[in-house]
Amino acid sequence: MTTITLTKQETNFRLKSAPEYGQASFAGIITLVLALVFLVNSYVPDEGAFRPAALIASIAYFAFAALQFGVWLMIRSNLLRGGEIGTGTRRLGYVLMLSLLTANVFVVAAAFQLVKRRKTAAYTLAVYTLLTTLLVFAVSALNLFKPYVANGFLPGMFLLLVSAAVQLIALLLIAKFGNGAVLPKWMWFVAFILIATVATGNLFALFLGLLLIAKLRDKGYTSGSKVSDIVDRLSRSSTSMLGLLFILFLLSLSVTSYMTFDYGMAIDNNYAAIFQPPSLEYPLGTDNFGRDLFSRIVFGARISLVVGLLSTLIPVIIGGALGAISGYYGRQTDNMIMRALDILYAIPGILLAIAIIAAFGASTTNLILALSVGAIPTYARTMRANVMLVSTLEYVQAARAFGSSDFTILFKHIVPNSLAPMIVKSSLTIGTAVISTSSLSFLGLGVEPHIPEWGNILKLGSAYLETHSYTAIYPGLAIIALVLSFNFLGDGLRDALDPKLD
Repeated sequence: MTTITLTKQETNFRLKSAPEYGQASFAGIITLVLALVFLVNSYVPDEGAFRPAALIASIAYFAFAALQFGVWLMIRSNLLRGGEIGTGTRRLGYVLMLSLLTANVFVVAAAFQLVKRRKTAAYTLAVYTLLTTLLVFAVSALNLFKPYVANGFLPGMFLLLVSAAVQLIALLLIAKFGNGAVLPKWMWFVAFILIATVATGNLFALFLGLLLIAKLRDKGYTSGSKVSDIVDRLSRSSTSMLGLLFILFLLSLSVTSYMTFDYGMAIDNNYAAIFQPPSLEYPLGTDNFGRDLFSRIVFGARISLVVGLLSTLIPVIIGGALGAISGYYGRQTDNMIMRALDILYAIPGILLAIAIIAAFGASTTNLILALSVGAIPTYARTMRANVMLVSTLEYVQAARAFGSSDFTILFKHIVPNSLAPMIVKSSLTIGTAVISTSSLSFLGLGVEPHIPEWGNILKLGSAYLETHSYTAIYPGLAIIALVLSFNFLGDGLRDALDPKLD
């Protein structure tokens, strides 16, 4: 038997060319870390005993971590020996899918990518669509252990269950027909049903439905191919896709919580349940007023997402329009707009936000306004630079030669081709907006104190760090996870939208 010796460069190329290798490694490391976290939290020093639920979760995560690392070694061996992953190794992905029972999305996502040899953009979106709905269903189901549930709990859970069934069927159909040149005509029905499931707040379903419609309308797959390429590039990064998964999971949970979570558990004082430790009834414990910390963090996600998105969208629109006009017309128009924005840019954003809130009062609307105003100059400068660059390209000169109006040239030819850097920048700065929201609320200058918002929750918990640290740790971890998710997504979008990779 002939032994093939590979150089270091050839070895690295083979391993990096298979995204399954990196995904398996990442999933194994994260699962091992989570297993250790569960193990540490399962021990109660005061009682000298282990919590059964946390200990069982730790054992399960250790088992799947070991299995994941075993699959990772097999993938490595297959790639170095034959240059591709063997069928037997791919079939182990079905075993790894059992980790869904432990809500381990890291291993499940890697397993779905492993079992499919040829993965399309539609398949990747279908996987994350189903995972998002299942995660929301699992988290919402924890309300069954509470003393009472919301009036809309059963209809909400039924809606999630139906959505999961539809998305599972769509995933199986895409896995079967997705690699073909033309999708069956009846996939129109599947696409519209998928879009209907966006009622649960699952934007993955919307993206997937629109992608299927684009492919069905253009039988040769040429329409929407750019979107497919972006999704394919984004899916190569495990951190970017998991970041997007966490963001859309929080968004979907925020929408469905109107039906599946009882708001009274988050705001009503319950002096009989003050400082209850984490349990099935109170998954994250209770605070100094006996309010369920789990429910408060879920409802607080709404505010963090809404404020973060709106305080980014507003300056993107206003700053983008000012920057486009300034960069296109130049001279006096450019000088007037940019000098005015320079004055605004000279004021530190956080001080400007504090001044606005101090003048108009603490409220969600004023918080969005305060965070938006200070970010306008940054987006205006970014758009101005992009417009000045695109304005020199040949197709813009051709549009001028054909007599197109300035409005048509600017908003039909220049602005659409200048949006990629704005999209990347906005995805990276949403995390900053989330931190600013929580920081101002922590200082008492953001959202009203009685509203469950992550900064408010963290402020209350910080007073009990020595005795009941979980009241501050959990909201702090929620803020960190959301900000990291936006940063990971922004890094992935930057790579996916980079024209040098075309």
